[in-house]
Amino acid sequence: MGAVLEIQEVNKTFRGDNGSGVHVLDRLSLNVHEGDFTTIIGPSGCGKSTLLKIIAGLDTDFEGQVLLEGERVVRPSQEKGFIFQEHRLFPWLTVEGNIAADLSLKDPAIRQRVDELIRLVKLTGFEKAYPRQLSGGMSQRVAIARALLRKPKVLLLDEPFGALDAFTRSHMQEALLDIWETNKTSMVLVTHDIDEAVFLSTRVVVLDAKPGRIKDIVPIDLPYPRKRTSRAFTELRTHVLSKLEHTEQEQEAYSI
Repeated sequence: MGAVLEIQEVNKTFRGDNGSGVHVLDRLSLNVHEGDFTTIIGPSGCGKSTLLKIIAGLDTDFEGQVLLEGERVVRPSQEKGFIFQEHRLFPWLTVEGNIAADLSLKDPAIRQRVDELIRLVKLTGFEKAYPRQLSGGMSQRVAIARALLRKPKVLLLDEPFGALDAFTRSHMQEALLDIWETNKTSMVLVTHDIDEAVFLSTRVVVLDAKPGRIKDIVPIDLPYPRKRTSRAFTELRTHVLSKLEHTEQEQEAYSI
């Protein structure tokens, strides 16, 4: 089966006004297949979020190319959903209005799709609520539903639960798994949380320190639902952590 998303030799440098540059991504290549749940981790500044923006078409100033179902990504599109750490809901719209966004709820097909998504993200009863009336976790559910409305080929998530407390974060991880298992949308998640990466992913991609390049890809061959207290989970978590710690030690040595 071919890859739904192909990242080919992506090279990214941020240029300063004085002509100096910061090399962020170094010839990074990665394929994501349909139904994959890929999580990207790495030291701060290794280009994780930059990579997501490139995949989304939000950053087009780079070398290499990104293909979505064989078509080169050159701009944002409905085929790529993006979830930020902040939910970015419209405060003047209700839950159902935020999910529909610029589409009309008077359209029977849109109405049906919005209702399905409200059930999927478990917000039944909150259709008419405004963002100020929602918790952080509920707001992120609305953002996820909005991103899924147009049935994207890939859903990109940039630290979506980073601002939530530990209990809500755990609950949202389980909710995201439910959504993924129901829709089988290919997902690419950026996180600093190793437990989150192992709990959610079919594989974890470890990026090297600046400039970001793939250091290792760790398959997570645990059946769902996963138990964080199981021996197999702990062993995989320790394995991923060792890869990340080694990368961070190399970064510190390089800095010295």
